[in-house]
Amino acid sequence: MERRVAIIGAGTSGLVACKYLLQFGFHPTVFEADDGVGGLWRHTMESTKLQNNKQMYQFMDFPWPSSVKEDNPSQNQVLDYLNSYAQHFSLIPHIRFNSKVIDIDYLDGESTEEIKSWELWGGKGKPFCSKGTWHVTVQNTKTLSTEVHKSEFVVLCIGKYSGLPNIPEFPPGQGPEVFDGKVMHSMDYSNLDNDTAAELIKRKRVAIIGSQKSAMDLAAECANANGVKYPCTIIQRNAHWFLPDFNVWGVIAGFLFLNRFAELSVHKPGEPFFLGLLATLLSPLRWGISKVVETTLKWKMPLKKYGLIPDHSFFQDLSTCLIAVFPDKFFDRLKEGSIIIKKSQSFSFCSEGVILDGEAKPLETDMVIFATGYRGDQKIRNMFKSTHFQNHIALPPTSSTVPLYRQIIHPRIPQLAIIGYAESLSNIFSSEIKSLWVAHFLDGNIELPNIREMEKEVKLWEENLKQYGGTYFWKTCVGNCAIWYQDQLCKDMKHNPRRKNGFFKELFEPYGHADYVVPYLYNLQIPLIPVYARFVHVPLPPEAARSRSLSVPLHHASCTGVTPRPRLRTRVSHT
Repeated sequence: MERRVAIIGAGTSGLVACKYLLQFGFHPTVFEADDGVGGLWRHTMESTKLQNNKQMYQFMDFPWPSSVKEDNPSQNQVLDYLNSYAQHFSLIPHIRFNSKVIDIDYLDGESTEEIKSWELWGGKGKPFCSKGTWHVTVQNTKTLSTEVHKSEFVVLCIGKYSGLPNIPEFPPGQGPEVFDGKVMHSMDYSNLDNDTAAELIKRKRVAIIGSQKSAMDLAAECANANGVKYPCTIIQRNAHWFLPDFNVWGVIAGFLFLNRFAELSVHKPGEPFFLGLLATLLSPLRWGISKVVETTLKWKMPLKKYGLIPDHSFFQDLSTCLIAVFPDKFFDRLKEGSIIIKKSQSFSFCSEGVILDGEAKPLETDMVIFATGYRGDQKIRNMFKSTHFQNHIALPPTSSTVPLYRQIIHPRIPQLAIIGYAESLSNIFSSEIKSLWVAHFLDGNIELPNIREMEKEVKLWEENLKQYGGTYFWKTCVGNCAIWYQDQLCKDMKHNPRRKNGFFKELFEPYGHADYVVPYLYNLQIPLIPVYARFVHVPLPPEAARSRSLSVPLHHASCTGVTPRPRLRTRVSHT
């Protein structure tokens, strides 16, 4: 039978999924609604830059070019990097741009009742069944014509933070319809070109509803444009923990929270009795470390002065991937009065602006922007034409959103994988290792348990999220036990999950994407450049080739187990 694979979305996840499927001998087709690659990075504010250090946001076998000197590249630099990746690995010929997927429909000749009776995923537990095919309805965004493509397997890479904004609901007479100014969502603002966006907020009093990263970035952009004469007001219900700088604090957090020793103090889904007992005994240590970080952040930044101390722990935000970095000069803007922060559990609209809890007068404003997130679960649900599959996508707060085995496979939806939905503290690496897992799975190297066993494991992860995520338990994130999760993927691919050399390094050093590849040191001025051994051949400079001691043993560092393909070459950046 044919083994056609459709990938929906050409953002980071879609690109890396396409690349690995090509390297495993498949011929995927990528459908992208925009006219270029990049996904969310094509629709961000002008001031947006990479929050993580670029070394944490890079593909395993494609380092940043030497021309990018900044630790936190700008939006355009990230887009250039993603475009270079797509060009280098010849992904562009496999991408159909301006192709918006309207819906997907699974047809295999069986009734809904027969599908419900399956004990194995897809009826046989295999990625490709004998009868089932997905019918992918695609609309050309320029001509508006539609056509149907058939695929034996679909990979959804549509992300969570675009497409379907989360707009609060209001009682009649208290919503945006009574406001004399303009109301929009941050998604609509980000979709504007830079000049139009700048003109829109110019000389306007802007109120921003939200407390997370997009709200802070929007406020900083408005403050930079308008100054104290037209202040920007952030209206938030609850504060979240922010870091003053990732380049320093990210390293500190790595040693405190992102190593195997730190994970010993956390209960993990499916852990054996001894690890569970150890996590209970070490829980005071985890609490103490979180308190030390919170105290240090409150000492480092004037959080109390501006009402920015959260009611929950730093560890809770870490567990739900809500840790972010304040925009540049954010507290300078607060001090001068170009940004004002107000706390309110609820609000409503009036003709002059918004009415806040405990305020005698309305907050007069010219414009309100909702930075209230997205309905990523509903977005995935809407992809399915069949109500049977739609009903398997439960919505919060009743569930931790889309229930995925290994954060990739829905136990009740056959011949389909989802990449880029479950978050981590390094989403590009998360998408890459998941794509590698999917490629192994489609190649027949991974066997799934039965549906009940998969659902049992999904439930364990959901309970873990509820235990550590608090009110944000529904926000699917692999944050506090990322190494445990990556261990499972490596074991599925039949490779050693222990990635470091030496007991103490394995226990105390932070884990990152470089631990899953072979590093070669080019010279003393250059950081380790990760490349896949036994996956692609990388010609080394003479000095590196002579220094055999600099390479990690292949059987230890390779997490691929794929025969090298001489036709592939990895670009090496000599910086």
